[in-house]
Amino acid sequence: MNVGSLSSLVEGSFFSVSLCLFSTVFTHPGENFEQSPLKRTFKSKVLAHFPENVEWNPFDQDAVNMLCMPKGLSFRTQADPREPCFHSFLITREDGSRTYGFVHTFYEEVTSPQICAAMQTLYQMHHAEHTPSGSASSSSSSSSSMDSGPARGVSPCGRCSGAYDATRDTLYVSKALCLITPMPFMHACRRFLSQLHRAVTASQPPPLPLESYIHNVLYEVPLPPPGRSLKFHSVYEPIRCQRPGPGELPLADFSLGEAFQLLGVENLVQLFTCVLLEMQILLYSQDYQRLMTVAEGITTLLFPFQWQHVYVPILPASLRHFLDAPVPYLMGLPSKEGTDRSKLELPQEANLCFVDIDNHCIELPEDFPQFPNKAELIQELSDVLLCFGLSPEGGAPLGPTPGHLRGRVLRDLVDDRKNGNLGGEALAVLERLQALATRAGVTAGPAGPPASPGKDGESEAGGRPPAGGGEEELRDAKLNVQLREVFANRFVAMFADYEAFVIQSAHDLESWLTNREQMHNFDKASFLSDQPEPYLPFLSRFIETQMFATFIDNKIMSQWEEKEPLLRVFDGRLEKARLYGARAPGLRTSGYQRCVTLRESAQAIEQRLMKIDHTAIHPHLLDMKIGQGKYQRGFFPKLQAEVLLSGPTNNNRWSNRTATAQRRKDRHRQHSDHLGLDNDLKEKYMQEARSLGKSLRQPKLSDLSPAVIAQTNWKFVEGLLKECRMKTKRMLVEKMGKEAVELGHGEANITGLEENTLIASLCDLLERIWSHGLQVKQGKSALWSHLLHYQAREEKLELQAESPVSNGPERRKSETGVPMPFLRVSLIQDMRHIQNMSEIKTEVGRARAWIRLSLEKKLLSQHLKQLLSNQALTKKLYKRYAFLRCEDEKEQFLFHLLSLNAVDYFCFTSVFTTIVIPYRAVIIPIKKLSNAMTTSNPWICVSGELGDSGVMQIPKNVLEMTFDCQNLGKLTTVQLGHDNSGLLAKWLVDCVMVRNEITGHTYKFPCGRWLGKGVDDGSLERVLIGELVVPVGDEEAGKQCRTPPMQRSPTQARRISITSLSARGAKPTGAQIQEAIGEAVNNIVKHFHKPEKERGSLTILLCGENGLVCALEQFFHHSFKSARLFQKNVFVWDFVEKATACLETADQMGDLQGGAPEPLGLTCETFCRYVNAINSTSRNIGKDGKFQLLVCLGARDRLLPQWLPLLAECPLISRMYEEGALLRDRTTVSTLVGVLQTLHDFNITLESSLIKGIQL
Repeated sequence: MNVGSLSSLVEGSFFSVSLCLFSTVFTHPGENFEQSPLKRTFKSKVLAHFPENVEWNPFDQDAVNMLCMPKGLSFRTQADPREPCFHSFLITREDGSRTYGFVHTFYEEVTSPQICAAMQTLYQMHHAEHTPSGSASSSSSSSSSMDSGPARGVSPCGRCSGAYDATRDTLYVSKALCLITPMPFMHACRRFLSQLHRAVTASQPPPLPLESYIHNVLYEVPLPPPGRSLKFHSVYEPIRCQRPGPGELPLADFSLGEAFQLLGVENLVQLFTCVLLEMQILLYSQDYQRLMTVAEGITTLLFPFQWQHVYVPILPASLRHFLDAPVPYLMGLPSKEGTDRSKLELPQEANLCFVDIDNHCIELPEDFPQFPNKAELIQELSDVLLCFGLSPEGGAPLGPTPGHLRGRVLRDLVDDRKNGNLGGEALAVLERLQALATRAGVTAGPAGPPASPGKDGESEAGGRPPAGGGEEELRDAKLNVQLREVFANRFVAMFADYEAFVIQSAHDLESWLTNREQMHNFDKASFLSDQPEPYLPFLSRFIETQMFATFIDNKIMSQWEEKEPLLRVFDGRLEKARLYGARAPGLRTSGYQRCVTLRESAQAIEQRLMKIDHTAIHPHLLDMKIGQGKYQRGFFPKLQAEVLLSGPTNNNRWSNRTATAQRRKDRHRQHSDHLGLDNDLKEKYMQEARSLGKSLRQPKLSDLSPAVIAQTNWKFVEGLLKECRMKTKRMLVEKMGKEAVELGHGEANITGLEENTLIASLCDLLERIWSHGLQVKQGKSALWSHLLHYQAREEKLELQAESPVSNGPERRKSETGVPMPFLRVSLIQDMRHIQNMSEIKTEVGRARAWIRLSLEKKLLSQHLKQLLSNQALTKKLYKRYAFLRCEDEKEQFLFHLLSLNAVDYFCFTSVFTTIVIPYRAVIIPIKKLSNAMTTSNPWICVSGELGDSGVMQIPKNVLEMTFDCQNLGKLTTVQLGHDNSGLLAKWLVDCVMVRNEITGHTYKFPCGRWLGKGVDDGSLERVLIGELVVPVGDEEAGKQCRTPPMQRSPTQARRISITSLSARGAKPTGAQIQEAIGEAVNNIVKHFHKPEKERGSLTILLCGENGLVCALEQFFHHSFKSARLFQKNVFVWDFVEKATACLETADQMGDLQGGAPEPLGLTCETFCRYVNAINSTSRNIGKDGKFQLLVCLGARDRLLPQWLPLLAECPLISRMYEEGALLRDRTTVSTLVGVLQTLHDFNITLESSLIKGIQL
């Protein structure tokens, strides 16, 4: 028994109605037979709709019926609440267009004796079966927006609610009136339907037959032109509506104020962020209208972006299987009264934002970035709400205002109390408001239908305020537009310069569409490098979303086609902002600028609603058959279809306008059909360019056959595979650097930030794949649940076989040719590592940590293949259509993941920085040239990007040790030394190997030098620079496709003396030495231009191979007079010491004081002080170690450019260097000074391992 209506809106007409009036009474599928028949719901159907059909907007009867009454028909007696209620719904068609429905549901007395008798029989059967617990059945009731209030009514005779006696009770059944429009004129539709129902329940018949009002709104009320307002007449009062102008925000009629009151400002901003990042959003409420209000409100705030995925604000019970969709979605799930959230089983929750509207709470996903300037945004929104008397925390208004008392708000509060939606503070506020209203003489009770229209449309019986509640509508419209302006202003600020980073790479539309998938349309790295640091966590993820990609696609296509409306408005605002100088181009600032257009936007709305631009033709008598549709109070009449199926034939101005608009639409369609590019081709490429086709974006409500469901699931599988291919390809391209994709923007790069974003996106994808087709959901992470099942089975088998799980093919060496013990690697072992990490508390967190660890170890594909090899377990956990049971797609999926082994990731090490990791260190001596062991007491200290292990003593005669330490990050240096005790105190060490026992990463620290007094340079301690060792098997496979490392870990070549260097044939030329110094300085400059978290190790750039120390060492070696003067090995530090002695002598004799300028004298003093401090340190770091320390300290303290000219002018220089030496060339020295001065812009911080024991 359902009244529905369809809008077949042609351009120029307002909306169309279809009315559905009766339904057969069959029990709804899956209905709970434990409930009383009055608490059950029954199938509904559309009884009538007008017009019959519209060619370009076909009537989807199944969808409309399903959404008008999502839970079906319900019956009531006089003992139950029967207040009318309103809700809206939305249908998104396959082409992306939206149709809005507005439903007024009411109860009408059942006059059919057969239905009353059937209800009596059902009740008697139920009562006989449940006599002992008959009263219990009334505790559970079907809930809908209509019965959101408690069913507490008790019949006069004292029987319990849910009882029915045909001889004493009056039976009522629900009906619905529905208007369907392509534009969301929610307020106008609500008032029209309300007045239509009031005309039926009033004591006097309406002035005209109902057909006149329906015909008028269907065919004679036009759409208001953009930027104009319109008034049309309903049964009792005129109704106003307006459309925004071309430069304003698009039409949005759902109350944002109500959405903010339902959730509170902070929760709504968090929900807004989740929607922007295209997470899975599930709204949950008993009230259908609340679901629509929040869904439409949050998508309205996305301007200039648009939600691109599944959008079902009210999800009917028959479509609940769509929650299994492994794609982003925004859905609203109607809840049942008394349902516990903990008992709600959802297919996947790893990336889910769950919004419990009725309880004002929100559950956020993990790894959730905050919206930029969140605190300032919340404050600005709170100020706007306070101006309208609304609390930022949500709930009831702060206090009574004249607008509250004169409008509908007080009446709505009274209704809320009846429906059980108010309690606690809100109820107390309502009572105060009612007391104030009584003193002010304002009626606060329910509005009954007017007996007859009074003067100026005001009802004689109290009723609604004049002009259809225009004052309240104006207030809501002004609040709406101001809240939307605040959000739009944030996007204008964040994307003010986005056009500079759009890549226009195609010459025509066809070639762009054809190659869309291979093209890079937006320079993400450069855009991010131009943003303030606090914005990066959010922006790096947002620019990867489909809504941002579509926005950029629309921008590129606008050079060949008309601009998309939202883009046109947004670009216009950017132009205006630039014109007024709101933000200088390229200005990197995270400062918050409040919106300055709030008053202007509110005034535009107010002017349109206060001064009506157009008035539609009044309803009038139609050529109807006499005697049909006779007025009978309380019963909606059967309408005369003949007068409602077609529009007027007379030549009035509105019908002419409608016909003209229709012809304009036809011409536009014909023009589109003759564009140079075939529309089918264009649509094909546009959809292939997106992650999933449009058929996946929206479930089809009207066809739920098994074949259609199977086809939809198959499309999900195809879409997941394609998404995996795109993500792995993107990860490879980003990691391989500019050689892979030439963006043409120099060295702009934020690889670490983008890498973390892409890996988080891969984790989300894997969770969605593992959630698809689950038999029974267990835990929030489907992947971790599967791993636990596998672990339990394998450990059971391990106990039975009494053999370790990780034997056999799972064993592998960590490096090639180095005597490190085998590292036992297995899926189960990696799971145990994660389970031992007390820092991770949730299943989702463990799953993501396991993915990151497997990816870093280059075992992700192998582990997942092993997991899925247990087919019996997979069949037990997953349905037949699940992605993981599609063999071909599963193999391709694993192959795509295998391609990630071509690059190096540190996504586990760099994220879990506080965990304790076991390390293994092995010292490898050069056995051929010395004893393998030493009698002294050796020690070691391992340092990384995140800290150091501290000095650890190595047991005597032991070359291998293990130690536990907080995550050191990527290892950079090892300090190795001994105390020079015993007979065999000299130690020739080839290298030191250190391995992370969790990730398997092995670092080699080359030495090739002696440690001992009287040998080599006399060092008892050396600082070794590390390099990551390529594992066996990866070297050959990755030879052609290996990632160039972000920081090349150098091999520490053996530092040799000046004399032995001069005897060798291969000497670098002066030009090569200057080039090496320039390259070393350039690498340091680039290091500091990266974001702080992406910089890597500065020690490698200073002390490693091709580092600054090595380059300057070559500079001092050039053209040294060695053979004639010295008979033993001489090191650079020997020259430095002689130069220091010479300078100190000259200073004492006054040579420098008298003949040199004052700054040079100070430089001499500083240089000598540094050299003497290094010589006097307690550390035995040797001559090369001392020179390295001098260079590092000079770079840190910005002294190197001063020291070089000082050494070049030293009197000793002519005796120790030949004429062509670089150090004696004034031009070369001057150039080198200029190069080194570029380091003055940066604060160089040295590792503690380098400067330990130096007091400067």
